[in-house]
Amino acid sequence: MTTRTPWREETSQDVWGERLRRRLGWLESPLATYYLLLGSTSVLVVLGLVMVLSASSVQSYMRGGSVFSQFTNQLMFAVIGLVAAAVFSRLPTPFLKKVAGIFFLLAAAMQAAVMIPGVGVEVLGNRNWLQVGGLRIQPSEIGKIAMILVVAVILDNRRAQLYDFKKSVLPTFWFAGLLAGLVMVGRDLGTTMVFAVIYLGMLWAAGAKGSWFAWLGLGIAVLLPVAVMTSGNRTSRIGAWLGGCDAPSDIDVAACYQKIHGSWALADGGLWGLGPGASREKWGWLPEAHNDFIFAIIGEELGLPGTLAVLALYLVFAYACYRLIAQSTDMFVRVATAGIMMWICFQAVVNIGSVLGLLPIVGVPLPLVSAGGSALVMTLVGIGILLSFARCEPRAAEALRAKPRLVRRTMAVLPNRKGRS
Repeated sequence: MTTRTPWREETSQDVWGERLRRRLGWLESPLATYYLLLGSTSVLVVLGLVMVLSASSVQSYMRGGSVFSQFTNQLMFAVIGLVAAAVFSRLPTPFLKKVAGIFFLLAAAMQAAVMIPGVGVEVLGNRNWLQVGGLRIQPSEIGKIAMILVVAVILDNRRAQLYDFKKSVLPTFWFAGLLAGLVMVGRDLGTTMVFAVIYLGMLWAAGAKGSWFAWLGLGIAVLLPVAVMTSGNRTSRIGAWLGGCDAPSDIDVAACYQKIHGSWALADGGLWGLGPGASREKWGWLPEAHNDFIFAIIGEELGLPGTLAVLALYLVFAYACYRLIAQSTDMFVRVATAGIMMWICFQAVVNIGSVLGLLPIVGVPLPLVSAGGSALVMTLVGIGILLSFARCEPRAAEALRAKPRLVRRTMAVLPNRKGRS
């Protein structure tokens, strides 16, 4: 008995290990990164449409007599974004490099136009929108893509000079600083922080020296408190985050109202949620329920499984981006992928952290889920660029050429079961 028991345990472990390797074997497919990006994005977009319909239905009915008005707009922008993503997923990398400068000039001009009276629109204290007919466009969303492409092109062209700050990093700083500065002039601190994190992530992926991050971090540490202290709205939000919403009377304080109702939504949902469409906070209690605080409605209606599923989808997306960075030998692809990854993942962390009370409320949407046309379309454009990178990987391109039909191309990601018992 003493000699057979270890043998049985080892055999059982080997069997389970072999089963696990078989189930995860599809990750070795050259198209795995492509399908991880496509799958996680698709599920988040569909989930976002469903939750926008639920979270906005009451307010949409009160404003226009139809529960579908906000959902219809979001669906329209989702279709536009998916078409744009499909187009960008077919664009070759050299073409993206060529149009980066044009994209930047367009984004900078649109962001500057926000300051023109009668053209720019102020919303909730931030002047960061353009009114074009019946549409409201947020140029900073276009600016994120523009900054990522331009910085990636510069770092790719000067990859042999990364040791020299003046020749490699400094030229990128002026481009990134211009767009971030224009956004900050419109008093949108949350989006400015997103620009800064994207930029730092791209420098890290390019292999910039660690000492340079210390200096850049020091500059941000000096400017951030100044930006907070010069705005009463930001100061009140920081105060609410640091514990200024504990007393029962704090529900009447403007800075605490949204935070408290967001917490109540998550608490009402409990473990399993109230069920799809059964949210109570969306009945005029929780501000921006379909936008910045849609994660609270997800928790209220879908419970802990729903919120964990959202987190898992962003983790899958981040893992796919990491695979793309690790497998690519093209500096432009690696740096641009890092920028898009930092953009989407950082916004998700900040948004979810704000809803949970772990971070102050800074007013950034949950990527692919929150309502907002410009944000959804440009996020899908960014993902389309990632899909283009994934398709252009040597082994992936060969796999796609070998499977020209759509059905067979889709099945390429699945494990090969030939020869298995």
